Amino acid sequence: MSDSDPLVIFTPSGKRGRFPVGTPVLTAARQLGVDLDSVCGGRGICSKCQVSPSFGEFPKHGVTVTGDSLSPFNAVEKRYDEKRGLKPGRRLGCQAQIMGDVVIDVPPESQVHKQVVRKAATARAITLDPATHLYLVEVEEPDMHEPSGDFERLSAALEAQWGIAGLTAPLPLLARLQPALRKGDWRVTLAVHTPRAGAAPELLEIWPGFYEGGIYGLAIDLGSTTIAAHLCNLATGEVLASSGIMNPQIRFGEDLMSRVSYAMMNPGGAAEMTAAVRAALNDLAQGIAEEAGVAPDAIVETTFVCNPVMHHLLLGIDPVELGQAPFALATSGALNLPAAALGLSAINPAAHAYILPCIAGHVGADAAAVALSEEPHKSDDLVLIVDVGTNAELLLGNRARVLACSSPTGPAFEGAQISAGQRAAPGAIERVEIDPATKAPRFRVIGCELWSDEDGFDAATAATGITGICGSGIIEAVAEMRMAGLLDASGLIGSAEQTGSARCFPEGRTHSYLLHDASAEGGPRIAVTQGDIRAIQLAKSALYAGARLLMDEMGVDTVDRVVLAGAFGAHISPKHAMVLGMIPDAPLDKVTSAGNAAGTGARIALCNRAARAEIEQVVRRITKVETAVEPRFQEHFVAANAIPHATAPFPELAKTTPLPQVNFNTGGGGEGGRRRRRRG
Repeated sequence: MSDSDPLVIFTPSGKRGRFPVGTPVLTAARQLGVDLDSVCGGRGICSKCQVSPSFGEFPKHGVTVTGDSLSPFNAVEKRYDEKRGLKPGRRLGCQAQIMGDVVIDVPPESQVHKQVVRKAATARAITLDPATHLYLVEVEEPDMHEPSGDFERLSAALEAQWGIAGLTAPLPLLARLQPALRKGDWRVTLAVHTPRAGAAPELLEIWPGFYEGGIYGLAIDLGSTTIAAHLCNLATGEVLASSGIMNPQIRFGEDLMSRVSYAMMNPGGAAEMTAAVRAALNDLAQGIAEEAGVAPDAIVETTFVCNPVMHHLLLGIDPVELGQAPFALATSGALNLPAAALGLSAINPAAHAYILPCIAGHVGADAAAVALSEEPHKSDDLVLIVDVGTNAELLLGNRARVLACSSPTGPAFEGAQISAGQRAAPGAIERVEIDPATKAPRFRVIGCELWSDEDGFDAATAATGITGICGSGIIEAVAEMRMAGLLDASGLIGSAEQTGSARCFPEGRTHSYLLHDASAEGGPRIAVTQGDIRAIQLAKSALYAGARLLMDEMGVDTVDRVVLAGAFGAHISPKHAMVLGMIPDAPLDKVTSAGNAAGTGARIALCNRAARAEIEQVVRRITKVETAVEPRFQEHFVAANAIPHATAPFPELAKTTPLPQVNFNTGGGGEGGRRRRRRG
């Protein structure tokens, strides 16, 4: 390979490399350790290695992908497409050859180790009052002496028997009305949608006679990295199934601004991303309905929470204005609209969608959902809520006042931009402990409850292997390295001589720490590199700086408690988060996890109409702090680069976890351009 060879970038893993022209995509994937399936030996028979190439300008990756970046369809692909069919834009990785710089997305179904989208529903008592209810109605038969339409008599019966006046119905349901009335012997069950008190009720579905099935809703958390959905019974509030998939827009950019840039640089790019996410939503809805054994037509409601860029792309609005000051939203209020307007064809055609309001240009409906779930505006003490993700949202407040901001943490917390990083999947290291005396690590991987030094671990992980390290794993690894004296406060990894551990080995001008080595058996060599430390420092500094900015605005130096939210936040150890300095110092017993609070907020809005009105009022009272234009953000960011912090003392952390006072900067042009150590 040479620098003149084409650059290949795989998503969602983020792995990249240069390969000679003519290299099959599958070969490149295998050499880079990309999780791409194949069982037929590259003969184009199994179709397991399907990939989706992306074309256009990718400023973050520094590449322009043209239509001829892959070889044309060959006879094998054409034959497969004719016999079994390939989804639009898909290629067979064993047949498509690399001809130029290219960005290749590996869809979930082509991955050997399926992504674990950890956004399970959190138990929550919710007062049930959904916007859609079932009503059994007895309708008078037609009488030629008192002529009236069947719909008019249906509406009159609904008002007389249930007190619901002014029913409306879309044309497709009017076409089905007469057969349903006659089949049900003039008794029908109606699904009627009333979005708020005083609004006109709308007929969503009609069944002959007494309908014994249920009606259901989807609460959807549309994140920049993952999409999670909870299928709920609207009569009981029960969560029947929870499921999630990776957001296919990752191939256009891992972070939000990369996607805005893609829309700016590529005509039609926004529409392309809208089509991709809507297709994924339909796949998710269909899959979750099958899992729960629910007829798709019985899904009559959806609620959505999402950040502003995802919000606009879901709606089919170009997000270009969100990429530049003053970060103007096309619309910020709550939206109640037909689900079909969002391209949702896998559920009831008449279903409704409710999208929670956005707070500001960089703080979206997902933050509003967190506020609905965690209720900082009702808190007696000062609470900091951190929804950790590729783009973190933070809320700080109490009954008197609530502030909000977003912070661009980037994808490092998701395992991207990490040398051995990967998304959460079976085989990924998710927990790490390092013995301070021996400097030896032990770890746990997703899919196995045993630690690596326990009997039976090798057998239990034989099927998945040990494939890499995910976000929670790299957080714990870096924090454990700091606690074990392998990493100094500036984030510099020491040498074997300095640390007393042969696991610290030289790599270029810096050092790395060996976490796991299976190279002798043909497995991976997993290490934490100096570059990995830097990526985590950048991410955690952005998170801390956002929190500190809110505290400055509130005029406080401490908070009473911290709530970690989000799928990733639910898997972060409070102690390790504090050691890293991801969050401000607080008593460890006051740092708790709220699970997927945004998803919980979406469920609350799905099951309770009054909650929708409440959050629409609450967001008007939340004060937005704009990190992108606040000079103090950079000051806080720089100080937060140290682990845990350059100037903040972290007294609560020191009570339980004193950190070694080590310094591995011996002068010269060390990592990150650190200054020489002062003498004497």
